[in-house]
Amino acid sequence: MKNIAKRTLWKYLFWFGPFLLVAGLTAGLVSQWGTIPLAFLIAGIVIIGFWLIWQTQRSNWWGRRSTQAGTNALVATLAVLAILGLINFLGTRYHLRTDLTDTQLFTLAPQSRELVQSLQNPAKVWVFDVNRNPQDLELLENYRRLGSKFKFEFVDPQARPGLADKFGVKDYGEVYLESENKRQLVQVVNQNERLSEIRLTNRLQQINSTTTAKVYLLQGHGERQLAAGEGAISQAVQALSDKNFTTSALNLAEKSAVPDDAAVVVVAGAKKALFDNEVKALQSYLNRGGNLLLMIDPNTDPKLNSLLQQWGVRLDNRLAVDVSNNVGIGPAVALVTEYGQHPITKDFGNGISLYPLARPLEVTPVPGVESTTLIVTKPYPSSWAESDLQSENLQFNQGSDRKGPLTLGVALKRKLSAKPQPQPTPTPPTSTESRLVVLGNSDFATDGLFQQQLNGDVFLNSVTWLSQQDRQPLSIRPKEVKNRRINITGTQANLLALSSLVILPLIGLAGAAVLWWKRR
Repeated sequence: MKNIAKRTLWKYLFWFGPFLLVAGLTAGLVSQWGTIPLAFLIAGIVIIGFWLIWQTQRSNWWGRRSTQAGTNALVATLAVLAILGLINFLGTRYHLRTDLTDTQLFTLAPQSRELVQSLQNPAKVWVFDVNRNPQDLELLENYRRLGSKFKFEFVDPQARPGLADKFGVKDYGEVYLESENKRQLVQVVNQNERLSEIRLTNRLQQINSTTTAKVYLLQGHGERQLAAGEGAISQAVQALSDKNFTTSALNLAEKSAVPDDAAVVVVAGAKKALFDNEVKALQSYLNRGGNLLLMIDPNTDPKLNSLLQQWGVRLDNRLAVDVSNNVGIGPAVALVTEYGQHPITKDFGNGISLYPLARPLEVTPVPGVESTTLIVTKPYPSSWAESDLQSENLQFNQGSDRKGPLTLGVALKRKLSAKPQPQPTPTPPTSTESRLVVLGNSDFATDGLFQQQLNGDVFLNSVTWLSQQDRQPLSIRPKEVKNRRINITGTQANLLALSSLVILPLIGLAGAAVLWWKRR
């Protein structure tokens, strides 16, 4: 009777060991690892260990084949659970995501990543909608993975009317960005329009920016008009506003100098000559640390040669011809896929930008001036500089034409101390260098063409670099889904159906019959 009672006691004592083990693990994982969870855990392990020793001494339990098999199965199970737990822990702490799409559809642009990782103040996105769209949620998760200062929340306006009233929400789908005491409407999402990375990054940049750069666009010489209309650059002006630039027209015929608050001056497609005083005003602006964007078309002479000569740039009067494209845009439109190594074009890769009726540039070294080629056409015979601008049959003529590759855009910078000149005004320089971007075309930035491929990026990145706001991210290229559908004829479709439904099954049946016959 004593032996039976002793065995019964050990049996119950053994079950008390796993109970303490589970209780200790649960308490430690749910709350925190303290004295009580560790005591339960150690007590449970000790009791189970004593039970195993007692069973071994009592009946050679450890030497049984069934015990060894059960132990092996238990160890294997615990090992698998430990491996799965370790994988889950590593997957939670360290994120490794690979985007295998050709255009990186599910990866944030380098500009977005740089901006989120450098956030100084917390920022939160509020999506006032009933449903959580998976596409919007994935985009916001991509932002949140980059920095702890970025957060987001989906809110039902009916469930939280006070919060909706605080933001002034009027309809479902409104997305707001909040940082400190500032709030901005990002966009309104619906079934046809999802949350845009471009808009969210631009709003994030605006709301965290402490300064607003002023961009002046020269007028009075046939330049591109700023309001909407034929040949206007209203989309480019709006894009500058979206990136927290303040834009204003500038007429140097009415003012003796460029305003002191000008971060960048843009001359977009001037058709008539500038007055000498206007050219001198631009030169003085550059000499005191200004920044200038010149977009000059063929068959025009804005009389800026004296200014460009100081920077080593000469305008070629010929037309850039590109016969390499097969997209039906004509040889007078330069299709560019080659770019220089420069902050303006660093993320372009082999993307496309279009320049209708562009003029080449020639750049010669000038002491103190650092130049970088931005836009380059393909080599000859794909492109050349055509001298006969009236001919309808564009052909390369040796002697009068120039072989490609041709430079259509160049970025230059010069230290102020490199070439000191007398200052016409007592205004002190606001930077240590002046910058100049020259493009042999202005059509690429006009309404309609501005949104084509990389055209908008060329303009926005040029203005951003010129403004010398080095921490401001450049333009983001929209991601495009490539059409990978296969177009087949009716005969090809019938052949495909016949091969998959008849031929392939017959081949399998024939192989099975051959194997059966051999075994027989």
